[in-house]
Amino acid sequence: MNPAPEGRTAVRSEVVGAEDAGSRVDKLLARFLPGVPRTRLFRMLRRGEVRLNGKRVSGEARVAEGDVLRVPPVLLEPPPPSEEKPAGRVPTRLQESLQAAIIHEDPRLLVLNKPSGLAVHGGSGIGFGAIEALRAARPEETLELVHRLDRDTSGCLLVARKRSMLRSLHALLREEAFDKRYLALLRGKWELGKKLIDAPLRTDLRVGGERTVRVAQGGKAAASEFRPIQFFGRLATLVEVRLMTGRTHQIRVHAAHAGHQVAGDEKYGDKEFNAQMKRFGLDRLFLHAHSIGFTDPEKQVDVSISAPLPDELKRALDALSAAPKGLRPAGASTGQSAAGRSAPPDRPSRRPRTGTRRGPRT
Repeated sequence: MNPAPEGRTAVRSEVVGAEDAGSRVDKLLARFLPGVPRTRLFRMLRRGEVRLNGKRVSGEARVAEGDVLRVPPVLLEPPPPSEEKPAGRVPTRLQESLQAAIIHEDPRLLVLNKPSGLAVHGGSGIGFGAIEALRAARPEETLELVHRLDRDTSGCLLVARKRSMLRSLHALLREEAFDKRYLALLRGKWELGKKLIDAPLRTDLRVGGERTVRVAQGGKAAASEFRPIQFFGRLATLVEVRLMTGRTHQIRVHAAHAGHQVAGDEKYGDKEFNAQMKRFGLDRLFLHAHSIGFTDPEKQVDVSISAPLPDELKRALDALSAAPKGLRPAGASTGQSAAGRSAPPDRPSRRPRTGTRRGPRT
């Protein structure tokens, strides 16, 4: 075999081991060719440059132990001298703070109490997120996100340390077999008791590429169960929300649909109410993934993990508890409350049929 030209990787054949069995071809290819843009990887697959056991293969195909994957040569373009590697951009202080925020660790799984304001991964305009910071802090490990949380949502974030665990947990996500519970502070007094909001959600792209989700017929099935925990007069209500499905922005959109917007929500919330809550010290979205439960797919034992409420949210609740009685929420008319016409009717509590998804972003 002739040596590969300078700056170009050599074609190689990778034998799939037991740990990678069941992985998707595109995910495996991205691991074998780190740093290569996904658009380039997809182009390789479309052109048939990637072969599985000598045959063309799609990115969605899954491999088995003993399969042989042909990884084509790639011309590597060195980054500009001023550009650093992603790990080098992650501040040491952030790496240390995320290490301290780990609330569960075993040989196959990490659970992080993700702070608000930190994206789960880097992307457009974001150099790094929680997963890049953890990888920088633990360069010897293979860490993968099990699911996602919105940047402004805090709480339980699962990170797999083994690819076999990642595949198992993704299977549970597809089956909606996770018990995911959130704490949210809502505008006004929630007067519906325990309430299942079963309303389909559709994602729209607006001018500038901004993604917005709304309740719409023909959208994807989505169901959230709301249960009031603490009332602050007619001003606000602390609720626990159990996700029956995991759609983008699901809790925030369902809460707004019921007329009880989440405090601090700049996209779907009420501006006047948000300004009112700032006077109580709330400067962020009050949405916290406080617990997650599932049956360990390998050990077949129940796992339940909870993340404590962040101090800034505790302080806001304390301030609300000390507020004078009789205060009402600013903003939208109380005629649009969940007790009014905007509240969806009760529906059977069965889980809606859903398709494959990468994970929730609420």
